[in-house]
Amino acid sequence: MLKEFAAVASMLKQAQGMTGKFQEVKERIANLRSEGQAGAGMVTVEVSGQMKVLSCRIDPTLFQSGDREMVEELVCSATNQALDKLREAQLKEMQAVTGGIDIPGLSSAMSGLGL
Repeated sequence: MLKEFAAVASMLKQAQGMTGKFQEVKERIANLRSEGQAGAGMVTVEVSGQMKVLSCRIDPTLFQSGDREMVEELVCSATNQALDKLREAQLKEMQAVTGGIDIPGLSSAMSGLGL
């Protein structure tokens, strides 16, 4: 009986340690930045670890073409690329906490949290 209590106490201590690590990773994830480009760099979008668009730079020569749809597609493409890169970076940060252990559902859980 005493061994079971010791095991439970040990698990609780480990859980508290993990909570601190997850909080630290959550802060690191929030501070991440990612950049996506489209149109050979004519459109660049930067996003934050909180999935917010921080900037969108468009080469002025794109507006001279008069092709609004192309500009819109390039902005969407650059934004999606930036978000994809960000998700990869977030997953790497989480895997650093879990010691590289592949936790089933971690990616989808992060997406559900907006991470």
